[in-house]
Amino acid sequence: MNNAEETLSIFALGGVNEIGKNMYAIQYGEDIVVIDCGSKFPDESLLGIDLIIPDITYLLENSSRVRALIITHGHEDHIGGVPYILRQLKLPVYATRLTIGLIEVKLREAGLLAETELIPITSDSTVDLGSIQATFFKTNHSIPDCLGIAFHTPEGVVVHTGDFKFDLTPVSEQYADIHKMSDLGKNGVLALLSESTNAERPGFTPSERKVGEHILEAFSKARQKIFFSTFASNVHRIQQVIDAAEATGRHIALLGRGMENVVGIAAKLGYLTIPEGMLVKPEEVNRLAPERIAVLCTGSQGEPLSALSRLSTSNHRKVHILPGDTVILSATPIPGNERNVSRIVDNLFRLGARVVYGSGSVTGLHVSGHASQDELKLMLTLMKPKYFIPIHGEFRMLHQHGLLAESVGVDPEHIFIVNNGDVVDIQNHVARQTRKVTAGNTFVDGWGIGDVGNIVLRDRKHLSEDGILIVVVTLSKTEGHIVSGPDIISRGFVYVRGSEELLDQANQLVAQTITKLQAENMNQWSTLKIRVKDVLGRYLYESTGRKPMILPIIMEI
Repeated sequence: MNNAEETLSIFALGGVNEIGKNMYAIQYGEDIVVIDCGSKFPDESLLGIDLIIPDITYLLENSSRVRALIITHGHEDHIGGVPYILRQLKLPVYATRLTIGLIEVKLREAGLLAETELIPITSDSTVDLGSIQATFFKTNHSIPDCLGIAFHTPEGVVVHTGDFKFDLTPVSEQYADIHKMSDLGKNGVLALLSESTNAERPGFTPSERKVGEHILEAFSKARQKIFFSTFASNVHRIQQVIDAAEATGRHIALLGRGMENVVGIAAKLGYLTIPEGMLVKPEEVNRLAPERIAVLCTGSQGEPLSALSRLSTSNHRKVHILPGDTVILSATPIPGNERNVSRIVDNLFRLGARVVYGSGSVTGLHVSGHASQDELKLMLTLMKPKYFIPIHGEFRMLHQHGLLAESVGVDPEHIFIVNNGDVVDIQNHVARQTRKVTAGNTFVDGWGIGDVGNIVLRDRKHLSEDGILIVVVTLSKTEGHIVSGPDIISRGFVYVRGSEELLDQANQLVAQTITKLQAENMNQWSTLKIRVKDVLGRYLYESTGRKPMILPIIMEI
């Protein structure tokens, strides 16, 4: 492994042992190609954080070698980090037409569109990137225009599947390139990176077309307004809602910025067919007969600021859910979102709505866009890889996918279950995983990228749990004694008017501590602040059982 010129390296920079912020890289010699640049949303422990994107330290350190960013498809966990990365690393971006359309919206908002080279590709494209050549094959997923990628290098072929399933009756009639996959396998695949999201689910994932039948049935039974909530990016599902609305004589209104953006882009590029006059503005909903309206909205994951969330609390300015309206949640909650979804469902029932929710296997109104076990085995059988790296999933999913690979004949010694930052090096057709590069989470807070770290998050958590106590003391510069104060300001700790005795005692302790230290000729501000924090912290904990953040401010006049 000493000669980097003859080594093929595969980097997991995001998307393993987690769901979201996918990013991988292939390197041969002096050429690096990046695959996807996703984001994921923070959990409730990351206070104030808006978005999580991959750490690109390795790419920045080797920026002169990075040739391109190739995007497999247009979901947020694959494109959400693109504008943030392009602020730091100028790269040409290769993607399909719909994916480019969705990326353009993000780059326009970030002011980066004019300076970014966006290059459209299809399944028939060939892209030469130094010593690495990329070819492509079509896959099925829950958004159109998805591609798998084959990287042809002097060491061998590395295949990245992207997100996929094998839908034999796709809504868009975009069939998977099974023959291309088979040809790659016949010619020899050195390493396969394949997604693992549904590696724990047996069988095959049902076709999206099945959902269309249930949507039409639900529309036929509804007697008043219909509110249909799904992922805005699920263009196939949206097309089937449009078809059902046309069949039952309903107009469609769009609620939610994400829904408006995706529908607008997909319709403009020809991925959605919308009958003329079907779309109406939200303010027109209340003027039309309820049996003539269907509302497509965001919020199927219970997002607090989404259209459905506001509708469920009657806080939407233009549209209201009334008793007898039908609300359909056409999605399965992502792990961690169950509580938010349940809260919205409860609120909808309180409004008197007829709510259709729950797993797709029960309602028939949702199917996954990811391959189940038999499809994952089919991909492995088609590709016949020498080495296998399961990606895109939590550890148990990666582990299960590794077992599936074993079951179809992949040598257990040739299966690498990696963590973010791990590198698989292949030289002379022998693969080893012996090194790591910097990888992990970069937090986006407002316009800041990576400027909020663990220390700031720890302080935010501390503030959120116990509040803050600010102690202000003014000392005489010449004589050193206390001129004014101590004054204590409490925020999020105790209610001042109900805690006068506690705060008076705290004031006395601070004054006594400072006076005692000055008598001992300890006048350094750092010493004074540390002792004030110690004494006051012990007293407050003994009195209240709480540990507020204590911020001493000492001034001289």
